[in-house]
Amino acid sequence: MDWLEDRKIPVGRWARNLFDWLQDIGGPFFDWIANVMEGLINSILWVLQTPHPLIIVAVFAGLTWYLQRNWKTPAFVVVGLIFILNQGYWEETTESLTLVLSACLVCMAIGVPIGIAAAHRPRFYAGLRPLLDLMQTLPTFVYLIPAIVFFGIGMVPGLLATVIFVLPAPIRMTQLGVASTPTSLIEAGQAFGATGRQLLWKVELPYALPQIMTGLNQTIMLSLSMVVVAALVGANGLGVPVVRALNSVNTALGFESGFVIVVVAIILDRMLRIERK
Repeated sequence: MDWLEDRKIPVGRWARNLFDWLQDIGGPFFDWIANVMEGLINSILWVLQTPHPLIIVAVFAGLTWYLQRNWKTPAFVVVGLIFILNQGYWEETTESLTLVLSACLVCMAIGVPIGIAAAHRPRFYAGLRPLLDLMQTLPTFVYLIPAIVFFGIGMVPGLLATVIFVLPAPIRMTQLGVASTPTSLIEAGQAFGATGRQLLWKVELPYALPQIMTGLNQTIMLSLSMVVVAALVGANGLGVPVVRALNSVNTALGFESGFVIVVVAIILDRMLRIERK
């Protein structure tokens, strides 16, 4: 098979040339993105770390009660956050939450409008689907390469890699929710003289809200799955002790930090679980 390898398609060289070209022409643009992302990260981190931890616990409990309207879920959230405080991982948890919340804000701000456009334009979604499949199936470590090339080491490349990996989830779920709006509801709105914008805001989006919230839930879970990967490029958070435990074969540290990640994931999942009534 040497004759076939001698005619190897230079995919790697093409990718390297593309990154070099983007660096040459897009330096100021990437600097602007880095500044925006860094400002977002620092703002969320300040909100989570400046108040006393018990105040943040109370805020999370109140927000959970507002969303779920029962006492069991807020009680679980309080117990989970107190457990994290007890284990001594509060600072790492707030750093991971900052990465997750930043990724959610960016992904939902981009993904929901794209999902709405895809639901109204089937041919656009048909062309978009292979790109979404590629973004979700490409190994997550591959995303770290361009992130490091363009943004160096730190929280920003970790956030960028997370956004690229997570973005298909809100796009797919928003498209599914809007596209599955019953025809009878749309026809009823049209019969009452609703415009296209009114149909979107008063019919399609309310009906699609459970799917959109499911997309948000998936965004959070996938972002948490990138915590350890982001730690490899210098992002702070719960991934750092996991990587440290892996390097030193420290079973206790690895189990502690890994279990805290699970607790955070369950807390966020229970907080944001909204079912259609």
